[in-house]
Amino acid sequence: MGKKCAICGKSTQFGNKVSHSKRKTRRSFKPNLHLVKAEINGKVKKVYVCSKCLKAGKVKKIV
Repeated sequence: MGKKCAICGKSTQFGNKVSHSKRKTRRSFKPNLHLVKAEINGKVKKVYVCSKCLKAGKVKKIV
């Protein structure tokens, strides 16, 4: 399974790494994901959720 937020769908993005000489090579920007136990549709599941969704309270975390 690819790394993807279960709530907002945020996943890996791609761009350029730029060196001092302005030479460009491809790189990836990975989202800040956490594996949490969350209540989704009345069921407890372990899902990957990004920090932004956790901070915004979009997911009910089970402790």
